[in-house]
Amino acid sequence: MKPNEAPRLVANGITVTRGSRRIVDAADLTLNAGEFTVLAGPNGAGKTTLARAMAGLIAADGAVTFDGRDLHALSPRARALAMAYLPQGHEFHWPMRVDGIVALGREPHADPFSRQSATDRAAITRAMEATAVTAFAARSISTLSGGERARVAIARALATEAAVLIADEPTAALDQRHQLVVMDLLRRTAHAGTAVLAIIHDLTLAMRFADRVVVMADGRIVANDDPTLALTPERIAEIFGVAVNRVETPDGPLLLPSRAL
Repeated sequence: MKPNEAPRLVANGITVTRGSRRIVDAADLTLNAGEFTVLAGPNGAGKTTLARAMAGLIAADGAVTFDGRDLHALSPRARALAMAYLPQGHEFHWPMRVDGIVALGREPHADPFSRQSATDRAAITRAMEATAVTAFAARSISTLSGGERARVAIARALATEAAVLIADEPTAALDQRHQLVVMDLLRRTAHAGTAVLAIIHDLTLAMRFADRVVVMADGRIVANDDPTLALTPERIAEIFGVAVNRVETPDGPLLLPSRAL
């Protein structure tokens, strides 16, 4: 553990069963302050279910603690202040202005009748600038492209300035440039002190940006290590059914898929 890292969200023995199927099987995972963790695995591995269980959004056996306290013992407001959760899809059901949507990330910090404080406005501005959506501030969310809406959703999560950020496929629907921008943003957010967990399908992005990669298969965590150790060609072939070539570059190792196995 690096000197600036400390456990923030700790899951022990998380198990989720639906009918006769065990979706997540006795998963242990710790999210540390200052660390960008990527959760990877093939479709159906249980990644989203584990993330939602760690966020306290679904029932699960096992225990989740935030700063040593039972997550479920926290009030809804305390939990919202502690953790920001970005789901898949980036769906918006009302044609709100973009700046109004980002401002929703500050709701846990005040009662419903309070006006935005200077602190709130500063956090909203930082989030919008970090995700490059400031130019859309006055536009309706319904006028934006899928990739632009994705960046607004990320800005809303960042505006909370929570201790833990969990993002489910935050690079989905983004072009290649903005995938790189978002991954760099998540890494910088983590290195500023937040515990960040992101579900990412692109193993090259995971290798390039993550401090730690957790690999799931069939509901179990099968690797939890430095990216170069978690994402070996042998493990990728076994778990993902893909042959890859590892290429060393000035920016670090990259994984190039070559063929399905």
